[in-house]
Amino acid sequence: GNLEVTTAVNITWSSINFKTILQWQPKPLGYFYTVEIHGQTSDTKKKCILTTETECDVTDLLRNVKENYTAHILSVTSSEMDNFEEPPFAVSEKFAPYNQTVLGKPEIQNYTQKGSKLNVVFQDPLTPYTFPNGSFQSVRDIFQHDLEYKLYYWKDQSSGKKYATTKSREFEISVDSTKNYCFYIQGIIPSRKENRNGQESMVLCTSIGRSILDEYGAEVFIIVAVIAIAVITLAIVLSVILCKRKKAKAAREKEPLNGV
Repeated sequence: GNLEVTTAVNITWSSINFKTILQWQPKPLGYFYTVEIHGQTSDTKKKCILTTETECDVTDLLRNVKENYTAHILSVTSSEMDNFEEPPFAVSEKFAPYNQTVLGKPEIQNYTQKGSKLNVVFQDPLTPYTFPNGSFQSVRDIFQHDLEYKLYYWKDQSSGKKYATTKSREFEISVDSTKNYCFYIQGIIPSRKENRNGQESMVLCTSIGRSILDEYGAEVFIIVAVIAIAVITLAIVLSVILCKRKKAKAAREKEPLNGV
């Protein structure tokens, strides 16, 4: 009964595509934690009841994504469970999923470079929330017209970036038909003051008409050229030497034999 009960500290919200995890410290010793989620207009709900963990997935309690929430993390002892006493608790900072969840990586489904047009088709990140038919909602279903995407692109082997924006799931941009391009996509919420930019997709590059020079750089091209010149020079030198030897042999064969 002399164990010290500590209230939670370092409480943080971690949220990507509306999947939201609450984390805190320290590990409990001789007591438990229970998480209460308080909304401005919604009833208090409990999650991760009497847990010895220091994190809790509260995604399903934040379905009203435009609500502001706070978390109360209760430190509960066995005696308080029996006596129904009000346990000590710590309060988190406010969290608004619509404004604070991070946009995850878009998935690039297909890309082509035909002539002077680069076409990129991608998919919106999905959220943990579902429609009545059971299919998952995407971030576009929630953010709607607040969501847009940026395509950053640049000539392969170059560092100069350009970008284009769209509110659809497809980009079509004009490029140099003789050059390959690399690119990535990032979701944007322009109306936000913070967390405007989402996570970046993987970088992909087109590969139309790649030459050895594009693939390996000028240094390798120079080395190959030097080797080729050396081989050609050696072949010429050997040809000259062999030719001179044949002429010398022929001259010797034409000389009259001594003593005849």
